Amino acid sequence: MQHVKFAASMALILVLVAACGTGGTTTTETTEAGGTETTAATTEATEGTATTSEGTGGLTGQIVISGSSTVEPITARVAEAFGAINPEVAISVDGPGTSDGFVLFCDGETDISDASRAIKDEELATCTANGVEPIEIKVAIDGLSVLTSPNNADITCLDFGDLYALLGPESTGFASWSDANDLAAELAAADLGGSNAPYPEVPLTITAPGEESGTFDSFVELVLGDTAEARAADETTRPDYVASGNDNVIIEGISTNDTSLGWVGYAFYIANQDVVKAIEVDGGDGCVAPTPETIASGDYPIARPLYIYVDKTNLADKPALQAFVDFYLSAEGLANVAEAGYVDLTPEEIQTWTDNWTAQNVGKVDG
Repeated sequence: MQHVKFAASMALILVLVAACGTGGTTTTETTEAGGTETTAATTEATEGTATTSEGTGGLTGQIVISGSSTVEPITARVAEAFGAINPEVAISVDGPGTSDGFVLFCDGETDISDASRAIKDEELATCTANGVEPIEIKVAIDGLSVLTSPNNADITCLDFGDLYALLGPESTGFASWSDANDLAAELAAADLGGSNAPYPEVPLTITAPGEESGTFDSFVELVLGDTAEARAADETTRPDYVASGNDNVIIEGISTNDTSLGWVGYAFYIANQDVVKAIEVDGGDGCVAPTPETIASGDYPIARPLYIYVDKTNLADKPALQAFVDFYLSAEGLANVAEAGYVDLTPEEIQTWTDNWTAQNVGKVDG
C-alpha cells in the first residue's frame, strides 16, 4: 500500500517590478498558501543571467530556489528582505521537499537548494556528474515536533520505542493506538523503549511528511533507525498513513482528529500551537518538550540542522546570487531564522559556515 499523497498548492506572493526606465508599473498578486508563504520578486525586464544596473540595489537577474518546505519560511523571508533593496532581482522560492529539491538542483535547474538534512552521497555524486558544485551552508537548527490534538489528553510523552511501535515499519495495519501495545511490550522487554504503553483504545489517525521530505528522512534517521536496525527491520515508517509534502495539510490532519499523531518542523508547530499539541519526547534522559532552549542545547532529542546548498558554477555569471547568499549570512539575513520560528546557530557556528561560504568549499562539510 502506498502513502496517500496530496498535491501541495504552492503559495506564491508574486511581486512584479518593472525595470527602471521602462515606464512600467508595480503590481502585487497574492494566492492562498498551500504550504508556507513563499515570496518571489520577479522583474519583467530581466531574464537569465544576472547583470548590474543603476537600480536601487545595483543588481538584476534571476535566482531560483527550491527544496525543503521546512527551510522555505526562512529563505522566503530573506528573499523578501533582499528584494526590497534589490527590486530588479527576480527570486523564486518554493518548497516541494528536500529530496525533490535536490533532484532539481543536481539537474542544474535551481541556484540554491533548501534542505532539512545534509545532502546524501548519491545526490552529491549526481550533482558532480552533472557539473553542479554544491557549497554546503548550515543556517539554523530545527526540532522535529511530534504532535497530536489538544483533545488527546491521554498522550503527553512518548519515547523512541513508543514512536517505533506506533509509526515504524512493524506497525503497518495498526488502526488503534492500543494495537501497538504488544509490539511496545516486545520493545520494552528488549530495552528498546515503549515505556509509555499501554496506549488507549482509540483510533490512531496519522498525518505526516512523505518520502519526498527531508523531515521524513530526519525522523527515520533520528527516531526509528536504531530500533529498526536492532530488529532487522526496514529503516522506514509504516506506509499506511496520510502523507503530504505540505506542512499545512499535516497540521490540518492532526488538528481535526482528536486522537491524531504526526510530526513537523518546529516552526510549523509554533505557528499552529493553538490547534495542535506537542508531545514531549524521551530520548533516554526523560521527557523533554521542544523549545528554543532545549533544541539549542541538544536536550530535545530530535533536533536537526537546516541547510542551503549553492551551486558554485552559477556564481561567476550571477552576481546577484553571490550577493544574495552574502545577505543571507549577514546579521540582517540570519535574523529571519528566529522570525520564522527556528533556532539560531551560535556565533561560532555562524563564523564557521560563513568561512566555508567565503572559501567556496564544494561538497559535504557537516558529517
